[in-house]
Amino acid sequence: MTTPIPLTAAKPARGRPSKTRQQGDTREAILDAAEDLFSKHGFYGVAIREVAREAGVDTALVHYYFGAKRDLFDAVFLRRAEVLNAERIDAINRYAADHAGTMSLEGLLEAFLTPPFERSLRGGPGWKHYSVLVAQTNANPAFGGETMARYFDPAIRRLIELIRPLVPGARDVDLYWAWHNLSGALTLTLGETGRIDRLSGGLCRSGDLEAASAYMVRFAAAGIRAVCDPDRPVSVDR
Repeated sequence: MTTPIPLTAAKPARGRPSKTRQQGDTREAILDAAEDLFSKHGFYGVAIREVAREAGVDTALVHYYFGAKRDLFDAVFLRRAEVLNAERIDAINRYAADHAGTMSLEGLLEAFLTPPFERSLRGGPGWKHYSVLVAQTNANPAFGGETMARYFDPAIRRLIELIRPLVPGARDVDLYWAWHNLSGALTLTLGETGRIDRLSGGLCRSGDLEAASAYMVRFAAAGIRAVCDPDRPVSVDR
C-alpha cells in the first residue's frame, strides 16, 4: 500500500476555554452523538431528543445549532466528507504528478482508496461510525443518491478523469458502471458488517481492512479493464 496519510491530532489549547471554544465543543459533541446514533439506527430510527440526550444537551440546543433532523444529518455527513474528499483528490493528484506517463490502474486506485481505509483503520471510533453511515446512505433509495452525489462527486469525477486515458477506447457509460460497482464494494467493505466472516467460516475477516484494500485494488483494476474493453461487449444471458 502507499504510505499511510498521517493523522495529526490537534494540540489541546491551554488556559480557560473561551465562549467560542465552548460553543464549538458543544456543536462537536452534538455531531459526534448524532453520527454514532445515525450509524447504528439509520436516519429514520433516530429522534432529535435522543441525539440531545446522548450529547448531554437540551433538545432546543440541537435545533438552535442545526435546525431540523435532516439538516443535522447533512452537517454530520459534510463534516468528514470535506476531509475525505480533500485527501482523496490530493492523493490521486500527487500520484498522477509523480507518475506522469507511467500511471497504472492499480497505482491510481491504491492512491484513491488509501485515505478512506486509513481513516477507518486509524482515525478512531468517529471514523468507524462515519464509514457505516456512508454505507447505509449509499444504499438508501429515498435520499442516498442525492446525498452521495452532493458530497462525494468531485473526488469521483476526478478519479474517472484520470482513469480515462488508462483504458483507451472506454466509453463513458463503461466508466460510470465501473465506478458504480467499485462504490458498492467500497462502502460495503468499510461498513464492516461481518458478512464475509460468516460466509467464509472465519477465513476472511471484515475488520481486516488492510487485506480488504489490497484485494479491492486488484479486483477493481481487473474489473475496469474488463468492462471498458471495446472488443469485449457486455452481454447478459437470460
